[in-house]
Amino acid sequence: MASQLKLIALDADDLAVVSTHVQDAHVRTADIIWRQGERRLVVGMSRLDWDQTLEGETEPRRLISALRFDRVLACKSRNIDLHAPDDMLELIGIEFHSSDPPGGTALLLFGEGGAIRLDVECLECELTDLGPDDLGTGEAEAGEGGDGEPGEGAGEGDKPPGTA
Repeated sequence: MASQLKLIALDADDLAVVSTHVQDAHVRTADIIWRQGERRLVVGMSRLDWDQTLEGETEPRRLISALRFDRVLACKSRNIDLHAPDDMLELIGIEFHSSDPPGGTALLLFGEGGAIRLDVECLECELTDLGPDDLGTGEAEAGEGGDGEPGEGAGEGDKPPGTA
């Protein structure tokens, strides 16, 4: 595998690049972790390797990646069933709307009208590839989890977005 991607976004232009790389990523609801005490949202995903696709490879490849937002003041979700941890979501893209520079709102937009809204003190986002998705976890249907659920072992204070 080529070098693993690691991107940091500190403004709307940077986030647009990150959004391009996560377009069409598959996200299990259980892999959305809101760490309220740390003011952090972490999203595990299986994303398409767009670089490999642009290089002309015929077989699309997916990578396991982590998307992290820091300095999050509030996290809310819409049209995402937080009580169905095996539901598979498709990430359409991410937007940033500045409201009180450097703060603003980051929106993670999912298929079928799902969204996560993050009110941030300032934009701090990181996308890191963890390795190839050799097990096809991004293709799993609801109810077909692999070994070692990424949401398992979450510490106290880890909550799905929008819950108390």
